[in-house]
Amino acid sequence: MMDKYEILKSCFEYDDFRDQQEKLIDSILSNRDVICILPTGAGKSLCYQLPALMLPGITIVISPLIALMRDQVQALKNRGIPAEFLNSTLSIPQYEAACDAVSSGKVKLLYITPEGLSKRSFVKLCQNITVSFVVVDEAHCISEWGHDFRPDYLKIGEFVKTLKMRPVIGAYTATATPKVIEDIQNNLHLVDATKVITGLDRPNLRLYVCGHHTEEEKHNQLIELIEENFGPTIIYCSSIAKVEELYDELRKMRKKVT
Repeated sequence: MMDKYEILKSCFEYDDFRDQQEKLIDSILSNRDVICILPTGAGKSLCYQLPALMLPGITIVISPLIALMRDQVQALKNRGIPAEFLNSTLSIPQYEAACDAVSSGKVKLLYITPEGLSKRSFVKLCQNITVSFVVVDEAHCISEWGHDFRPDYLKIGEFVKTLKMRPVIGAYTATATPKVIEDIQNNLHLVDATKVITGLDRPNLRLYVCGHHTEEEKHNQLIELIEENFGPTIIYCSSIAKVEELYDELRKMRKKVT
């Protein structure tokens, strides 16, 4: 069996781990729960995808974002990593085929929504396989104090109790206050969890707050910022009409707009 460095290179095409990734991976491989609070783009997914390939049985990834789930599974398959997802976008034959692949041991990472955990057929499926690792992505959703509370996240702890053995549990999110972290620990019943909590600084992002200007002044300031060519930029407008107006103007400036 390959070690973590060989898997990092052969499966994920990285030469080195980023800051804190190895600490989290080593904890998981030592059967220790983890809490990972890292900003978007810091490599959270590697911190559970890599150990999933080294643990026996299957890793279940609980995610609220169907589009992201589909993209991650496709990216894993492109790397030759056996992964599947179960959600409402699948037809009945597709859902059953994915379940068959899981029950036959052909899948290492299985993505599912929190709402899907309570399906009787899924609970029965998981009782007959070895689940070594349960990943809770967007873990802030478990807390009513989080910015995107999802009630079905509160059922994850009960789902874990239905498994034939307690798996390692990992909670991952980009931002969480101390209260949200406390709720994550309590609701998931984490035991002596390794915590990696970094700051929110994103050196690759620039945020600008404009004062109270007239519409014309704000518009001119926006155009000046765009002309400085910072790179990819997200612009929010207050109405569809303003989006269309700005879109037309940027096209005239020969800017690439989507």
